[in-house]
Formats: sequence, structure tokens, C-alpha cells
Amino acid sequence: MERIESFRVDHTRLVPGLYVSRRDGGEEKPVTTFDLRITRPNEEPVMDMPAIHTMEHLGATFLRNSEMKDDIIYFGPMGCRTGFYLVMFGQLMSEDVLPLIRRAFAFIAEYEGDIPGASAIECGNYQEQNLNMAHYYAKKYLAHLENPCLHYPD
Repeated sequence: MERIESFRVDHTRLVPGLYVSRRDGGEEKPVTTFDLRITRPNEEPVMDMPAIHTMEHLGATFLRNSEMKDDIIYFGPMGCRTGFYLVMFGQLMSEDVLPLIRRAFAFIAEYEGDIPGASAIECGNYQEQNLNMAHYYAKKYLAHLENPCLHYPD
């Protein structure tokens, strides 16, 4: 089998940032997948699942209510627990979505109250939430986005 694109990235050189991970759909139906890398792979501890779950609920809620909501396909965690994927319609660059991502993570960092979608009716694991740690990771990522890495290292 052919190695998938994300396994071709040298994770030993990867730092937190906002990267174009892949492009699909061709010119007629372009789709861009972004790598929102929050922790440094294999160097920092991975994010804990309750925080990731809270960030997923808050991030998806913010993004699907943003001015770019019609372009959002998916926002969710990486299996390695070092960040999130954002999949959007369009032939986009990291610079195109950086302001949106900054606002989304500021929303997560400052959010107080009930977690959207965190009920037994709305979520398959609604009790696994950690707003305090979601705040921590969102603030950590926002600090990286002040002077962001926007392209995978060569």
C-alpha cells in the first residue's frame, strides 16, 4: 500500500502551527484539510481526551456559526492527540483561515458556561469534558499563532 500523505510529514521537525495538510477534489470541487498542530509531536505530552472533546464541541460550534460556515466540512481531533483537523471547501492557504482560527481559539479560551452539545441526547460521551484544560490548550495555541508556522518544515 502507498503511504498516506500525513505519514510523509517529518513529525520530528514539526512544531505547533497551522498547516495545509492536503488538498482533494481537484479544480472543480476543491477541498483543503488544515493541520492545527497544538503540541509538538513526540516532544510534549499529548492533550488529554476530556479537553480535546470540549475543544471539539466549542470549536465546531464556533466555526459552524462563523462567516465561513458554508465552507466548513469538518473540525475534529487528530488520533495522535497533538491537534485538530479542519476540512473546508476551497483552494485555501493557511493565511486565508488564520484570522478565523485565531477567533475560534480565542472563543474556546474565553468560553464560560454549559458546553454546547454536552447532553446525553446530543453526544455519545457527553460527560467527558474539561473546560479548564480546553482553556489552557486554546491559550497555548493562541500564543503560537502570534507568530505562526504556516508551512510544514522542509
